[in-house]
Amino acid sequence: MRLILKCAAGLVMALVVAAGWTLYRRHEAPRPPTAAAAPIPVVTALVTQQSVPIILTGVGTVRALNTATIRSQVAGTLLTVNFIEGQAVKRGDVLAQVDPRLYQARFDQAQAQLTRDQAQLVNTQTNLGRNVPLLKGGFATDQQVTDLRAAVSELESTIAADQANLEAARTELDYATQRAPFDGVTGIRLIDIGNLIQPAEQKGIVVLTQVQPISVVFTLPASEIPQVQAALSRGPVAVTAYDQSGQNKLDEGTLLLVDNQAEPQSGTVQLKANFPNLRRQLWPGTFVNVETTVSTITDALTVPTNALQQNDVEQFVFVVDHDGKVEARPITVIQRMRGFAVVRGGLSAGETVVTQGQNRLVPGATVRSAPPDQVLNDTPTAAGLLP
Repeated sequence: MRLILKCAAGLVMALVVAAGWTLYRRHEAPRPPTAAAAPIPVVTALVTQQSVPIILTGVGTVRALNTATIRSQVAGTLLTVNFIEGQAVKRGDVLAQVDPRLYQARFDQAQAQLTRDQAQLVNTQTNLGRNVPLLKGGFATDQQVTDLRAAVSELESTIAADQANLEAARTELDYATQRAPFDGVTGIRLIDIGNLIQPAEQKGIVVLTQVQPISVVFTLPASEIPQVQAALSRGPVAVTAYDQSGQNKLDEGTLLLVDNQAEPQSGTVQLKANFPNLRRQLWPGTFVNVETTVSTITDALTVPTNALQQNDVEQFVFVVDHDGKVEARPITVIQRMRGFAVVRGGLSAGETVVTQGQNRLVPGATVRSAPPDQVLNDTPTAAGLLP
């Protein structure tokens, strides 16, 4: 009997719950239909077609075209220094002066000796000229004429030695004056006035560096050298030097040579380029980025680099069709340089690609073009993508 009563109570309770649920559904306010997702704001750009140079990029070091440590080639006291540290000098400018008095005396002595021997030669030649006719007339002997001829030959040899000694003395005297061997910029002075200097001293007086023109030695992978060699076979190869950021152009020059061997450990090859450096923006010892133009692609397709996307398999860009829907289009990147990339395959000139806002896109999504600040400030909730 108790079991029958329990079953009847459970049945009544179930009927009450069912009736209440039905009444609730009848009085529930109708929910509006879900609105379509709003277009996603993105920044877009056009695919352009233009002639683009193929550029190989390497890192290099600026080197002076010539560097010389100015040393004295004679011993003596340093009397004067005729330059200001950091001064630009011309070839032949006097940089320093060693006490020249000793070398001037040697020069004067050699000059006097030469003059004396030249006078003796003139006198001996005069006597010989007188005795030769006398010998024919029997008024002079063969021995006299022979002795005079021997004296003339001896004096001519002596004068030749005197001239050599005079030239040596002149050279020593000239060495007392230190001159710039080329156009350049002086460095820090290495010795003060009044010090005794010797030719054997290694530090010298000053280091002179030629900065106009100037050289840059840089490296490229060995695999890229065939392109460089092909470009050299067609004529001069243009190179451009940039600062370490790669944004500020410092100078334009010409490739001089490709080194005759590669570095086995790194697989790179050194190259050398010369730059006029008229504005002196290239300075010895600094690091620069060097771009070498090896060829030009005509009618190349280019897109902004921030349009490029990468998945686990390939690179792609989001392309916007006429209906505002996006499509993931795989592409091959040939080259990147300062804000744009040269691509091959998958695109046509004039198509629209997404450059900002790709993190919210999936193929088939609807987008609208918007200013960059709106794209950056936009959120999925503002776009109606979140409930």
